[in-house]
This record gives sequence, C-alpha cells and structure tokens, in this order.
Amino acid sequence: MTRSHGAWVRYQDPVTPDQVEFAIDHYRAAILQPWEQEVAARLKDARPDMTVLAYQCLSSTRDYEPGPIYTSGVCLEEAEESGEHWFAHRLDGSRIQWNGYGGHWQMATWEEEYQQRWCDNVGDLLEDSPFDGVMADNDVFDDYYGIDPPIEGGRTMADLREALGRLVPRAGRHLQEMGKLLVPNIAESRREPGRWERHAAYGGGFEEVWLAWGPDDHLDPQTALAQMAQLHGPGLTIVRVASDGTDDHPNFRYGLAAYWVFGGGEADAAYTATSHDGYSGTPFVPELDWDLGRPLEEPRQRGNGWSRRFADGFAAVNLNGGRRRSVRFPVPDGLADRDGRLVEGSVVLAPHEGIVLRKAR
Repeated sequence: MTRSHGAWVRYQDPVTPDQVEFAIDHYRAAILQPWEQEVAARLKDARPDMTVLAYQCLSSTRDYEPGPIYTSGVCLEEAEESGEHWFAHRLDGSRIQWNGYGGHWQMATWEEEYQQRWCDNVGDLLEDSPFDGVMADNDVFDDYYGIDPPIEGGRTMADLREALGRLVPRAGRHLQEMGKLLVPNIAESRREPGRWERHAAYGGGFEEVWLAWGPDDHLDPQTALAQMAQLHGPGLTIVRVASDGTDDHPNFRYGLAAYWVFGGGEADAAYTATSHDGYSGTPFVPELDWDLGRPLEEPRQRGNGWSRRFADGFAAVNLNGGRRRSVRFPVPDGLADRDGRLVEGSVVLAPHEGIVLRKAR
C-alpha cells in the first residue's frame, strides 16, 4: 500500500462508514472521539500501521456529556464528588467557564489528586482498547479561553504551564508502562526552548496551529521556521494548517510543500488542513498519497523561499508575507503537477504558496 502522509483529525460529528473506508485508503494517523471504539478497531484491523488516538482534554471538564465515556480525563460528576478544589476558580471564588466554549470548565491542573485521577482514568480508557494512545488536548501555553489570570492563589499562566509541565510527563510515563502513546496538543512550543521535545517525549506531539492561525492569518517567516523542527519528533508529529475548510484552499498545498521541504518525507509525521474546529470531514488532496522518494539535498533557501529535490519529485514553498514577494524556483526536468502537466524550467510562487511535483507518468 502507498504510504500516506495524511492525518485524520476527526472528533466532532459521528463518523460515517464511507469516511472510515476513505480513511483506510488515505491516512497515516487518526484522532477520534474516545467512544468511537468500533471505528478505531476497524481502522487498526485494516491498517495496523495507522496510529489511532483517542481525544482526551488535559485542562477542562465538560458539563454536557452524558457518558459513560468522556472527552475529558476527569468528568464533571467525578470532579464534583471529589471536591471543589479540583476546579479552578477566579479570585471571587467562582468557577471558570471557557470563553467561546460553553460548558467547558477549567480544572485545577496543579492539584496532585487531579493529576493522578487523570492518569488513572485515561489508563482505564485505553485498557484492552484498540486505540494506540491519546491525543491530550489543551496543553496550553497562553490564555486562549478567557481565564484572565491571576486566578485563585494568585496563579498566572506561567503557573498553569508549569502544572501541565508536570502532568504531561506523569501521564506519559503511565501510558508508556501500558504500551500506549501520549500525544499532547502542544501549544506555541516555539516560545519556550525545549518545550516540544519535553512534551512529545512519550509518543509524539500535535501542532494545531502550524504556519497559520487562520485561512488568511499566516505566521511570519521566522516564526514558521521555528516550527519546522517539530517534524522530526520525538515520536509521531501531527501538524494541522488552518484553511477555510475546502480542499482547494491554497494553505492545504502551502503546508504540504513545507511538510516535504523541511520534513524530507522521512519524518514520522502526518499532515492535514482544516477550518477552525472543522473536524467532521475527510480533508484530502491527491498529493497526500505521493511518495517523492529520498531527499537528494538539504532544504535550499532563496530569501524566504525554500525548496528541495527528491529522487522522485520536488517541493517548494514561499514563506514570505508581503504581497509582492514572489519567488521563482528552478524545477528539475521531467516533473509534473497534480493534473499530470509537465512543469518545465521554473515555477513562481506567490507568498504563502507551495507546490509538490513528482516524476511524470
């Protein structure tokens, strides 16, 4: 079977049988709701090489889930039975509900009891499960949800980061002992040297904001470059570029080109492009299934443009932000685009464009 480079981030609406069959043919990794046990089993049966992860939140509990399986490592009822100290509180003593995500309540991730229960519950979820591990969401760096520190005890975002910096390895070691993976959604790791390596050490890492915050809101070239080391682990790296949710959005191929140029096709990684929280579909471009072969060189720089030749193809990406900063790249002979058309001489890429070419057939 052709090696795929696609990631299926799929934790919203119920999965359909047609989507499962499509995923079997086209994806390297999948992240599913934790109750999608039958889907996970079908994927693993058909594709033992596919890494299939269950979604679990590190930092919140949700008050709208009926159970008995939950998206949070600690459910609301369990947290309330264990004591109010498992919830985070504002200085006035009120619980903290996330802005933009009604029914999500910030947990006291610094509490030792909470951390241990999270590990125990997730371990129980994975016991005798078809899932290879979990994608641990909301390994946050900054205040994305209106927590508005300082909160109880004068805690700041640095304190919350420190707490997650203890919870992640604790959970990672627990799951490793079970032969399972922990793949956190590691927010803005570029802002803290070594953060990606530390948090991805137990199975891999998920970068949900790779190259762009939104379909028209891109990272500057220096920030984008700071993310590229993520492609080389440790463990499995899953990267997602923001798009408008359509497969034709230019960010899809922009990110895929960067994936090839800086990952070299040799990294243990998987890639996707979706709209904001657009995790109900099967994003795909044919190039996701292409194999460009081994790299023939290191990434080659032309200003903020980068390219790389492979034994069976070529990839180029323009990280520039200015509208007029196009870059021309010489193209090796005998290569074709996704429509099978020969690309001769050179190609010009506008800012935030990328291209992947392969040997003409």
